[in-house]
Amino acid sequence: MNNASNDMQGAERGFQFPCHIDITAIGLMEADIPGLLPVLLQQLGLEADANSVNARASSAGKYISVTMRFHAQCRADYDAAHGALRAHPAIKWTL
Repeated sequence: MNNASNDMQGAERGFQFPCHIDITAIGLMEADIPGLLPVLLQQLGLEADANSVNARASSAGKYISVTMRFHAQCRADYDAAHGALRAHPAIKWTL
């Protein structure tokens, strides 16, 4: 397979920017992750869709998983969003 074919297959598997992407932040239940997530994304200058927030508690009720959609112009926006969320002490993991 030539390099052009390899490049095309890689593009099909990755994100096509600009695009809307869902990001998930998981943290302790007592942290206000649903309120925190849009604020952190907006501080980066990203367009966060406040209407797309979806929260779900863990079965034991210790953690909360919050998913929200945002607009990424490029891969750097996607990486910055994950980096900012992971840097916050209330957020334990991102997906």
